[in-house]
Amino acid sequence: VDNRNCPIGAEVLLRWEHPKHGLILPNRFIPLAEDIGLIVPLGLWVLETACAQLKIWQNEASACGLTLAVNVSSKQFRQPDFVAKVQQAILASDINPSHLKLEMTESIVLENVEDTIAKMLELKLLGISFSMDDFGVGYSSLSYLKRLPLNQIKIDQSFVRDITSDPNDAAIVQTIIEMTKTLGLSVIAEGVETEAQRKFLDMRGCHFFQGYLFSKPVPIELFEKLLKKH
Repeated sequence: VDNRNCPIGAEVLLRWEHPKHGLILPNRFIPLAEDIGLIVPLGLWVLETACAQLKIWQNEASACGLTLAVNVSSKQFRQPDFVAKVQQAILASDINPSHLKLEMTESIVLENVEDTIAKMLELKLLGISFSMDDFGVGYSSLSYLKRLPLNQIKIDQSFVRDITSDPNDAAIVQTIIEMTKTLGLSVIAEGVETEAQRKFLDMRGCHFFQGYLFSKPVPIELFEKLLKKH
């Protein structure tokens, strides 16, 4: 949401409804999917499903302006045909690609910087935007950051959690916000759970927020009801 509390987008999150064990979170099944080689087809399914959802939203007044963010795994991004697969998903669903945002972590970006930049530039030509997820918790290189065709930086929730009580976290967040301004990037804070955190961020120049203060992760049907209610 923005600083007027208006929804501007959503992030796709995976949950596994297991018949015996109930709801299983991604921190348990994503590493397994990576180990056994399922992460690439799983990632493609998520991308295609997200594009199909954007197609539905294009005709709904409450959702037609939303951006949908999809997390991309390292193995998925490194596939030689990744750009082609994304393009196919966009064309098949006939969506406005400017409503699709791909989120990548620092570790993905820094694996092979030249390949990363080349693929990102190809995808940006299609109209897709990019966000760097969990910024500040990896091994950021500012020399690379200025070269990457990013649109947005996401401030990691580990810095947001104690932002109103820990001077170090507050200083880190303030620095990230100022840096994004200098680089001409948008900035969004994740893990916002209290009004005090939201106000603190807004006063310092971060005007986009994501977190439990606004909604916990919910199934798509409930999400759409919340949108219409809003």
